[in-house]
This record gives sequence, C-alpha cells and structure tokens, in this order.
Amino acid sequence: MRRQMTSPLLRSATAAVLVTTIGCAFGSTNVTPPAVTPVSSRGAQAMAPATRAVLDSMASARDADRPDSAAKALWRPVPLQVNHVRDLAWLDVVRDSQLVALVRTAIENNRDLRVAQARVREFRAERGVAASDFFPSIYADASASRNKGIVNTPSPVQYDVVRVAADLSWELDFWGRIRRNTQAANYDVLAREEDVRATVLTLVSDVATAYLQLRAADENLHVAEQTLQSRQATLDLARRRFQQGLISELDVRQFEAQVADPAARVADFARQRTQFENALSVLTGTPPQTIARGNALESVVQAVTIPDSLPGDLVARRPDVVRAQRDVQAAGARVGVAIANRLPSVTLTGAYGTQRPKFDKLFTPQGEIYTLQAGISLPLFTGGRLLSEQRAAQARAEQAQATYEQTVLSALREASDALAGVRLGKDQLVAQETQVRALETAYSLAQRRYATGISSYLEVLDAQRGLFTAQLGLVQVEQQYLVSVVQLYKAFGGSWNERQQ
Repeated sequence: MRRQMTSPLLRSATAAVLVTTIGCAFGSTNVTPPAVTPVSSRGAQAMAPATRAVLDSMASARDADRPDSAAKALWRPVPLQVNHVRDLAWLDVVRDSQLVALVRTAIENNRDLRVAQARVREFRAERGVAASDFFPSIYADASASRNKGIVNTPSPVQYDVVRVAADLSWELDFWGRIRRNTQAANYDVLAREEDVRATVLTLVSDVATAYLQLRAADENLHVAEQTLQSRQATLDLARRRFQQGLISELDVRQFEAQVADPAARVADFARQRTQFENALSVLTGTPPQTIARGNALESVVQAVTIPDSLPGDLVARRPDVVRAQRDVQAAGARVGVAIANRLPSVTLTGAYGTQRPKFDKLFTPQGEIYTLQAGISLPLFTGGRLLSEQRAAQARAEQAQATYEQTVLSALREASDALAGVRLGKDQLVAQETQVRALETAYSLAQRRYATGISSYLEVLDAQRGLFTAQLGLVQVEQQYLVSVVQLYKAFGGSWNERQQ
C-alpha cells in the first residue's frame, strides 16, 4: 500500500528535480513542484477486517450511550477545502477558546518569532542592494587645488584649478548577471518568509501540546481525587463492618493500603500541573503564572473531526517544502551569475561639470567639461577561478535540488504517519472508553455486593484498582489523540477549512 502511494510522488519529484538540474546549467530558476496526491489514512487497512468490525461496533455502542450521539459521532469523514488565508483556522477544529487565546499571546510575545521577522527585513534590504546594480551610479564631486608644474614651458608654472562635476558609471546587463543576482536575493527573501511561517507553526504546536498536557494533568488530578474519596468511603464502610464483627482486620488494612495509592498520585499530578503551567508561561512570553482553563479533554475530543484523506496541496505548502523550493531557485539563479561572470562586461562611464582657475565664473559655458566612454572587459586568464566558481555554484544547486526532493518525501511520510496516528488513535480511544464504562459498572456492582455481604473485599479491591488504572489510561489516550491532531496540523503545514455537507 505504501509503495503504491509514494511511487508516483517519487517519480514526479524526481522528474521535477531533473528538469531543474538541466535548467540550472544555464541559470534557470524554474522549479516544478512535484504532483502530490491526497494523503490517505491507511490505519483502517492495518488490521484484520474482523478486528475492524469489533472496533466499529464499540464506536457505535459508545455513540448510542450519548444523548446527542448524532452530533458527537466518533468517526465522521468530512470533505475539506484548503484554506490559504487563515493559518490559525485549525484551532476551530480543536474547539477551545482558551487555547486560541494562548496561541495568539505566544505569537505576539515570542522572541524567536521576532528574530525570524527581523531576518526577513535584513534580506529584503540585501535584495535592495542587489537590485541597485540595475541603475547607473552617479556621484557628485568637487575639488580645488593649487598646482605647480611644467606645462609646455621650460620653467615651472603655478596654476589653480577649481572643479565641480558629476561622475557616472553604469554596467549594462547583457548576460543577465545583475538580473540573476537580484532574482537570487529575492528567492532568499521568500525563503526567510517561510522560516517565519515555520517558526509560527512550531510555536503553535508547542503551545497546543503543552496546553493539552496541562489539561491531561488536570484530568488525572481529578480522577485521583475522586478515586481517593471513593476509596476513603469504602474504607469507612469496612471499618464499620469491622466494628460490627462482620469482617476481619485484614480487610480493613487492605482498604487502607488502597487509599494510599491515589493519595500519592494526587501530589504527583499537582506537581506536573504546576510544571506544565510554567512551561506554557515561558512559551507565551510571560513569567510563571496560573493558566486559565478551557474545555475538558473529553469535550474537545468529541468536537474533533478528521477525514480519511487530506488534499496534497497542504503538503506542498509546508514551510520547509516551500523553503527548499526557494533555495533551489536561488541556487539556480546564482549559477547564472557565475556563468555571466565569465562573459564580457560592458560599462558606460562619464563625467560632466565645470572647471575654472578660480571660483568666479565657475559656472559659465567657458568652463564646461565632459567625458563619455564605453568600455568592454573580458576575463582572459584568472587561474581557473571563474570556472571553479561556476562549478561550485552548480554543485550547490545540485545539493539544493537533492534537499528539495528529500524534503518532499519526508513531508509525505510525516503527513501519512500523522493521519494514520489520528485514525488509529481514535480506535484506541474507543476501546479505552469501552473498558472504562465496563469497569465503572463492575465497580458499582462490586460495591453493592460487598455492602450487602454477598462478596468479599477482594472483588471491591480488584474493581477499584482496575477502574483507577483504566481512567488514567483514558486520560492518557485522550491526550495522545489530541496531540496527534496537533501533529497532523503541523505535518500538513497549516490549517484546513472544514466544509460539512
């Protein structure tokens, strides 16, 4: 299945690289992006049909348990349309207003993002430097001198010279050297702009992941506190039954030991919650502080809808893919610069002004001077320097092309992995939720049976341990699932726009 999906993409990417390689020999900047097909989830095909049927039945059962099951289906493929404008629109999928607020605060305050933005301004200025060579350089100069020398006379003559002139120098871009150099600088600017997008992408992913970890710590703490209260109530019941002579002291001691486990977990989860709050504070550019909470993990999970496939255009617009493409174009342009350096250069030079012996009558027709000159310069021998520079530029272009191709392949792998992770994570979530529901019922039955003296304390202990472990496992799976959604967003380089029909 993998071979069928990636082989056409590899052939397209290879063809694009070969075309670019041929063009780069002449300084070409044309790069054809590889034709990327929609990336599909292969999670459903990774298991036997019988296993898939069991998981689907679990999902249907969980949906039926909810009164609003039609609005909270665990798996509902939705056709999507690429959105090239709202880069944070994916947060509409993870419907948590507090997460959106944290992301926007981080983007406003993050120092790494400011560095990337300043780097863009630097390269824009460098592009202006390169483009200035298109125009003639004009300088104004003025000078006054007193001289003594022999000028057509046997004895020295003393004279003064006052000169005011404008000098011009202009290289004609016959072979495209200036044009290619400016194109390379422009592609450098575009590449730096993609670095800004990549910084934003990573920042949003980090904030979302840290926030989900914080919410998971909240849920774990809540589960541990509820379990602690439940086990304390069971311990109180056991003590009363011991005082009534219905059970032995061994039963009481067993229940006491069970109370200690969630008590220790409460302290651990509280510590984790504080650490995640501090990490989020740093990401948002603020001192360590309490972070406001949004929706619970369960409600966020139920609001997420991910399709079985996503448009390949999303992969093609990833910042690292576009950056690699810009690097190929810049390298190709610099090959053209290296080639043009080996060809003749044509330069126009000139000067116009006035010159007189004294300041008076300086700006009169009698003092007018001018020079206009056209020159051609051809490098005849440089010890192989210019040829070596061209070969080095071509080698750098080949490196950029290979990097571009590898970046596309890596992007396809990450996108496919992320989509499969979300799909299979949903299956894991269904199974884990089914286990929790069953153990909740089993624990309730065990409590009633123990209170009436039908069963021993061992049934209650087993039910308590199993339910506590399953509840913590469910929180972990919910966190992993939502983190997979964040990774999917990052793997596709931005957002997608839901359009339900």
